[in-house]
Amino acid sequence: MQLYINGEARRVDQIESVADLIETLSLTGRRIAVEVNEAIVPRTRHATTTLNEGDRVEIVHAIGGG
Repeated sequence: MQLYINGEARRVDQIESVADLIETLSLTGRRIAVEVNEAIVPRTRHATTTLNEGDRVEIVHAIGGG
């Protein structure tokens, strides 16, 4: 399936949910925010939010500083 991740077309296989994508991208356990097709996906819904061909996914990393 092809997704657009942070504006870049990317082919991914064996991805069904946002949680699967996060694991594939090695982002599990990191402080991130995810948006699919311009809708924010709360962390509690990562496992149940399915992805479809052509979806646009934005992933933002939270960076702390002082």
